[in-house]
Parts: sequence; structure tokens; C-alpha cells
Amino acid sequence: MPHSSQIPKSRAGSATNRRSFLMATVSTAAAPVIGRTAAAQPASGAASNSARTPVDVTLTINGQDRRLAFDVRTSLLDLLREHLSLTGAKKGCDHGQCGACTVLMDGHRELSCLTLAVAAQGRKITTIEGLAANGELHPMQQAFIDNDAFQCGYCTPAQILSAVACVHEHHADSDDQIREYMSGNLCRCAAYPNIVAAVKQARPLIQTASRS
Repeated sequence: MPHSSQIPKSRAGSATNRRSFLMATVSTAAAPVIGRTAAAQPASGAASNSARTPVDVTLTINGQDRRLAFDVRTSLLDLLREHLSLTGAKKGCDHGQCGACTVLMDGHRELSCLTLAVAAQGRKITTIEGLAANGELHPMQQAFIDNDAFQCGYCTPAQILSAVACVHEHHADSDDQIREYMSGNLCRCAAYPNIVAAVKQARPLIQTASRS
């Protein structure tokens, strides 16, 4: 290959012109892309900062109105555990499959790991910490103790809350019905027979109390 000094001037000039043309073309094409990227970055950052700005929300938890400020993306489970130290609701799978995070909202079962805290405004939230009244255990809590319906206890708070809702929903009239409507709450210790027995024990007491 000839040295650059040996290239005829006409060819050398042509090569230089081609390089200059290509460099100019690339720079011109890239300028709008760079400009758009630079313009998009502040917008993305602004949206992210907006999402992280705490919002003021009042939630009714265990009979008390609690005024709180938190990120709108906060789940009800994280709010209860991290902001209020109500750790009865457990973080098991964090995908709504194990039931360990179950709480009651207006008396109905809800998976708090899949519920945004802001979506709970205007609803009455009950956790296991608010189930007992006047220093006495709820009949379902007592029934779980009487029937040894737990072993490690990790799933027990959610099991109890689901069992209370199960009775109020009139889904506790038979063993099979109890098993069916409690199936969303997993017990890795396999205390299921004792859980069914506990629900059957507490059912008449809860039903009597709800009628009075």
C-alpha cells in the first residue's frame, strides 16, 4: 500500500472531502437525537420526583383516624409495617399468593401487599392488633389458642382475620366450605385441621355477637 505522501493529490483531496462529508452528515444526524435525549432527561427526572413527593392521607386503622404522609406508590402492607409498626400483617410472597398480608377493609378480606395505601382512604382497616376489644381476645383468637391452630405463628394473624371474615360472609357452615373459603391463606406448618376446628368453635359466638 502506498504511503499517504505517495497518494496523488487528486486522490488525497477526494479522500479528505469524503471524510469531511461523512463527519458533517453524522454530526447533523446525531444533533436532533442528542437534543431530544437531553430534553427528555429533566422531564423524566421531574416525573420521578413528583411520584416520590409525599401525599397527606387520612386512614382509619383499628378505629383511629391516622393522618400520614407517604409516597403514593406505598403499599398498604408497607405502610402498616414500616410507618406504623403494625407488624401483624406479614410480608410472605409479596405477590398476593400466600395470604400472610391479609387485613380487613370494611369487614372484607384484602391482600395488603397488592393494595395501594392511598386506595384505602374512606375505608375501615382492621389489623390483628385491633381485633381484641376491652382487654379481651376476640372469639376467633381464643379459638385458635384452644385448638392449637398454629405452629410457627407466621401466618396466624392473617389466618385469624380471614376466619373472622369467613364467618361474617356465611362461608363457615361446613368443614368443606371452611376449607374452600380459607384456601387463600397458606400454612406451611399444615395446621389446617386445627384451623377448621377453631373456625367451627368461634362461629356461633361471632354470629351471636353480630346479632346482639
